[in-house]
Amino acid sequence: MVPMASTESPGCYSSEERAILLDVAAESIAKALEQGSPWVPSPSDYPERLREPRATFVTLEMDGDLRGCIGALEADCPLVQDVAHNAFAAAFQDPRFAPMTESELPRLTIKVSVLSVPEPIAFASEADLLAQLRPGVDGLILKDKRHRGTFLPAVWEQLPNPIDFLAHLKRKAGLPMDDWSDDLEVLRYATESFGRAAHAKRAARLD
Repeated sequence: MVPMASTESPGCYSSEERAILLDVAAESIAKALEQGSPWVPSPSDYPERLREPRATFVTLEMDGDLRGCIGALEADCPLVQDVAHNAFAAAFQDPRFAPMTESELPRLTIKVSVLSVPEPIAFASEADLLAQLRPGVDGLILKDKRHRGTFLPAVWEQLPNPIDFLAHLKRKAGLPMDDWSDDLEVLRYATESFGRAAHAKRAARLD
């Protein structure tokens, strides 16, 4: 696995770099519809910072409703390739939805979330853990033996109370919502998220 390029927190990409990443996501979906296969961009065609290994999630929405969301918590390829891969997977491989069709593109919104490096949280009890959570900021990874789940920071919009946020994350990981054990591990990460309509005008390529 390729290591993360840095522990720099999200919030570091310029508007031009964000636009390029959104172009990559949109192009990945469009090329798949045209060619019937995934597109792998060449990192050498992109600015250096977009060639760094970073983990991402790509979220697709249709008329404001979720249409697909796929990502990874650890980086194993350059940023532009990770975005292209996750955009393709969100459009065509999310098991909750049928594969995307070309007729849906005009109504599609794409959001890219670039993750910081996850960091473990030290806590003595559930109350201690809840007191350390930062609503609206923290993405969480929960691990307990073979169980594992994550919520992006955007989930705080639906679950603003830390108690509810943690309980629903336990359920997503396949645990009872009131579960607690000494084996529980929780890591936090932040994201830099940005989005636009899939059919928006493409950005000028950075040198």
